[in-house]
Amino acid sequence: MLIEKGTENKILRGQSLRINKIDKKLCRFLDDMKETMLAAEGVGLAAPQAGKNIRAVVCRFNHGTPHETIVDMINPEIIDFSEDLEDGEEGCLSLPGKFDHVRRYKSLTVKFLDRKGRENILKLREMNARIVQHEVDHINGKLYIDRVESRI
Repeated sequence: MLIEKGTENKILRGQSLRINKIDKKLCRFLDDMKETMLAAEGVGLAAPQAGKNIRAVVCRFNHGTPHETIVDMINPEIIDFSEDLEDGEEGCLSLPGKFDHVRRYKSLTVKFLDRKGRENILKLREMNARIVQHEVDHINGKLYIDRVESRI
């Protein structure tokens, strides 16, 4: 289910469409995305990585802690972010074996719909905020490698 070699892939580089209908088919797709993410030991997966240009992501927050949780986000939108930035290492399930440092907002607020169509707002920081930024980039046709600053 996972699309790899993303630098030239038209689905990964395309703009994802807003989801207007939440149905059983979408929920099955979210379940498949979750299964794929967990099998690959990832912390996030966006619909384009699974072959569909729709605005859906799954995020694994608080990974490795007793508070770990997986959140489905439909039509996620970052509505606020801190002025503080932090550098951190990122990889991507679509670019296996590659890692680099990316500068991201240290904290943010994201608005999204859940599987029942209810609006949710989460305030996230550090790694959880990084995961959301990485996955929202995917639904906007960007990869983390587009954000790597050259080191001369």
